[in-house]
Amino acid sequence: MKMKWLMLIALVFSGPAWAGEARPLAEDPAAEARLKHLAVELRCLVCQNQTLADSNAPLAEDLRREVREMIAKDMSDKEIIDFLVARYGDFVLYRPPLKATTTLLWVGPFVLLTVGAAALVMTLRRRARKVVDVPVTDEEHRRVEQLLTEGGKRS
Repeated sequence: MKMKWLMLIALVFSGPAWAGEARPLAEDPAAEARLKHLAVELRCLVCQNQTLADSNAPLAEDLRREVREMIAKDMSDKEIIDFLVARYGDFVLYRPPLKATTTLLWVGPFVLLTVGAAALVMTLRRRARKVVDVPVTDEEHRRVEQLLTEGGKRS
């Protein structure tokens, strides 16, 4: 009984030790607004199709901190994006520009969709040609009727 009370007291008093105050995201609300705008335009480098704003990955946190530092150094949005593209390539952009090196990113899904649709149409046409109408004789009709009536009587 004494042990339960000690555990309860330890649990109650350990809560404040773990609590921390929420730290401000940025000293300047305008800088934080710029960060949010930029974070939506940038891709998390380790996540599957998430923006920097949506990701909770440690690398995304590091990139957001780096962008905050560049904002604090008074770099323009274009300078920040150009720096990140030079460092990580066009993949860091959530909507990469259409150019020779990113053509596959823009055209690839449509090519795959077209190839898949063409393969489906060809397969369905081949399958339709293989279907053959087989005539059913009167004897087969009688046999089916007999089986159906026998099955109906059993239920």
